Amino acid sequence: MAKVKFTFEDKKIEEVVVENAEEGFSILEIAEDNDVHLNHNCGGVCACSTCHIYVESGDEFLEEISDKEEDFIDRAIDPRLESRLGCQCVILSDDAVIEVQIPDQSNIIGHEH
Repeated sequence: MAKVKFTFEDKKIEEVVVENAEEGFSILEIAEDNDVHLNHNCGGVCACSTCHIYVESGDEFLEEISDKEEDFIDRAIDPRLESRLGCQCVILSDDAVIEVQIPDQSNIIGHEH
């Protein structure tokens, strides 16, 4: 099973480590399944930028970024070189070790689970 560590730009939120993430699932799906808050207005179909995350390590274990995803990242709040959309970060290996940071979402009006 893959391991995904979620940290948060909002330091009031404690980190979450998911030890049983499965290959073939996206970071957004892993977040939802483990009660980690990550907005996703479009339902995870790469049509907005509300599930914007920073991949701190382990990007080699994720599907490559597409041109469409890059276009939506440009619309995200505070995009960086390590920016991705959680809905597009599909885990490629059960041996993956990935760390992502979820940006402050307090200014995003969006779907909350």
